[in-house]
Amino acid sequence: MLRNIASLVATVAFAAFHAAGAADLNFARVDELTGLKGKLNQKEGVYRVTFPRSDVSIAVDGWKMPPFMGLGTWAAFTKGGHMEAMVMGDTVLFEDEVNPVMSIALENGLSVTALHNHFFFDHPKVYFMHIAGEGSIDDLAGGVRKVYDKIKEVRADSPQPKDSFGTKPLPEKSSISVEPLNRIIGSKGEENNGMVKFTISRPATMHGVKIDKDMGVNTWAAFAGTNDDALVDGDFAVTEDELQGVLKAMRAASINIVAIHSHMAHENPRILFFHYWGRGPAKQLAEAVKSGLLIIGISGVSTTTATN
Repeated sequence: MLRNIASLVATVAFAAFHAAGAADLNFARVDELTGLKGKLNQKEGVYRVTFPRSDVSIAVDGWKMPPFMGLGTWAAFTKGGHMEAMVMGDTVLFEDEVNPVMSIALENGLSVTALHNHFFFDHPKVYFMHIAGEGSIDDLAGGVRKVYDKIKEVRADSPQPKDSFGTKPLPEKSSISVEPLNRIIGSKGEENNGMVKFTISRPATMHGVKIDKDMGVNTWAAFAGTNDDALVDGDFAVTEDELQGVLKAMRAASINIVAIHSHMAHENPRILFFHYWGRGPAKQLAEAVKSGLLIIGISGVSTTTATN
């Protein structure tokens, strides 16, 4: 009992100390840099800016959804653990905004920590991109402002969200040459009706049991189309420390990131997964995938098929 009380007292004391430190931050600069008027939660020491995504009408299952029901973009600032400040946020995006906005976030010192949907049968399709970062108030709020400005830029160019990548359909029959891709990736890919797939093991444990490729801990890349006009789709299994570097490498190669999330619970190390989609010459796409593999320290792949 005494131990529990001591723990509670310590927790309350730390929270009070943290809130007091956060109060010393220049939150007026957040308003100035983001162009929004925030609100301070004095108890938590958190300053939060938000705006409703009301520029495009969104329907969920045929119902016109008010932004109040879960279509608010926000960024929250507080005292940092290692630097002046920390930011966390959630950004409401349409499909044609996700990757341009993600690139801006990554280029301006923000981490992208999740990308997923919240609804079914929503039109246009809505995604939520979570961001985080530590640094100065100026750098963090400035980065957030650039993210929000990029959203406006995309919508100014096309007031209604686009419903495709804008590329022409692939040929009905694929004819990917496997050998050039084998050389780039560093192993022999599996062939199927002119398509090629590489599957890479990423061992982990769960509840003391080894889990590996066929239990779902794998990175994979599948190629279809022709050598000159191919698409690649796949899934990267990365640790928390690897995620940002691999995202940056893939976006630098113009690969579209379409989801970032977890697949498991209680795994060790913690594994995050991001799904991707790219279009271009097959060898160029393979080089993009290889750039991500080099960051996570993998130079070859397994050719045994995994179910995805």
